[in-house]
Amino acid sequence: MNELSELTYALDTFYFLICGVLVLWMAAGFAMLEAGLVRAKNTAEILTKNIALFAIACTMYLLIGYYIMYSSSAGGFLPSLGFLIGGENTVDAITAGGEDAPYYSMRSDFFFQVVFVATAMSIVSGAVAERMKLWAFLAFAVVMTGFIYPTSGYWTWGGGWLSEVGYSDYAGSGIVHLAGAAAALAGVLVLGARKGKYGKDGSIYAIPGSNMPLATLGTFILWMGWFGFNGGSELKLSDGVSANNVAQVFVNTNAAAAGGVIAALILAKLWFRKADLTMALNGALAGLVAITADPLSPSALGATIIGAIGGLIVVASIVTLDKLKIDDPVGAISVHGVVGMWGVMVVPVTNGDASFGAQFIGIIGIFAWVFIASLIVWLILKAVMGIRVSEEEEYEGVDLAECGLEAYPEFNVAKK
Repeated sequence: MNELSELTYALDTFYFLICGVLVLWMAAGFAMLEAGLVRAKNTAEILTKNIALFAIACTMYLLIGYYIMYSSSAGGFLPSLGFLIGGENTVDAITAGGEDAPYYSMRSDFFFQVVFVATAMSIVSGAVAERMKLWAFLAFAVVMTGFIYPTSGYWTWGGGWLSEVGYSDYAGSGIVHLAGAAAALAGVLVLGARKGKYGKDGSIYAIPGSNMPLATLGTFILWMGWFGFNGGSELKLSDGVSANNVAQVFVNTNAAAAGGVIAALILAKLWFRKADLTMALNGALAGLVAITADPLSPSALGATIIGAIGGLIVVASIVTLDKLKIDDPVGAISVHGVVGMWGVMVVPVTNGDASFGAQFIGIIGIFAWVFIASLIVWLILKAVMGIRVSEEEEYEGVDLAECGLEAYPEFNVAKK
C-alpha cells in the first residue's frame, strides 16, 4: 500500500509538472500571436514585454502571490500576507495513504499555478500594445502578479468567499481570463487608442498586423498549451476515474477550439464577405476560453457548441469594441473577457452542481476587483512616470524608443 501511494504520488506530480510545462509553452504562443498582430516597428518591444512579464510573474508569485492565494483563511475576503511557498510534503505523509495523504508535490502545485499567473498577465500585453511605455507595463506586472490576481484567486481557488458562495470555474475562464481582460480594459481606457486608429468623424481604420504566419503559429501553440491548462486542472491522473476525466477534458478542449474557428470564420464571411484570418484565430482562442470554465461536464458535441457560440461572440465583441473606440490590437478583451463571461455562465447548463446565481456573483466579484484595482494602479503609474510613449516615438515605433533595436532590421535601407 505504501509503495502504491508513493507511485501514484510520483505519477500525479509528474503529470502536474508536464501540464505546467505545456502552460509555460503558452507564453511562447502569446508572444508569437501578439508579435504577428502588431506592426513590424513594435515587434521587439512586445517580445521583450512577454519574456519580462513571465519572469516578473514567476518571481512575484514566489515571493508573495502563492502565499496570498493559498495560505489565507477559508471563506474570507481579505487575504493573509506572507512570503515564499512554504514547506514540502513529508515522506511519511505520502506513504500513509488514505484520503488525507497528499497526492502530488506542493512544489508541482506552485509551478502549475505560477504559469497561470503569467497567462493572466500576458492577456494585458496584447491589449495595450504599440503605445505603452515598457517600464510602466512592467511596473504594473509587479502589482498584478504579486497582489491583484492572487487576491481574486484566493477568493475562488484558494477557498475564499466566492468559493463559499458556490462559484465554479474548473480551469479559469473567469479566474484567469476574465481577470486578465479586466486589467487590460482598465489599461486601455487610461492609455487611449493608437494614433490613426479612429477618425474625428467616427470612422475606424484597420491597422493590419505585420506577420500573419507568426500569429497563426502562436494560435496553434496556444491551442496545444491549453491541453495542459485544462487537463492539468483535473489535478491527478493515477486512478481510473481521473484518467477518464483527463481524456474527456482533452477531447472537449479540442472540440471547443474547432467549433470556435468554424463559427467565427462563417460569421466573418457572412458579415465582411471575406474569410478573415484574424477572426478565425480569435475564434479558436474564444472556443478555448469558453470551455475552460468546465471542460469536463459537457459531451464532445456540447463542447463544440459552447466553443462555436464563443466564436460568434468574439467576432461581435471585437466589432462592438471598435465602434466604442476601445482600441485592442489583438482582441484580447473580447477573447478573454467577453467570452470568458460566456464560459462562466454556461457552466450550469451542463453541470448540475453549479448555479447561475453563484456564477454571476463570481463574474461581478472578479471583474469589479481586478478592474478597479488595476485602474487605480494605472492612474498612479500615469501620474508618477507616464504610461504612454510620445507621439513621435509611437510614429517611429516603440522598438527603437524602448529597446534600441528592431525585430526586422533587414527591412531598412542603410544610408551611405
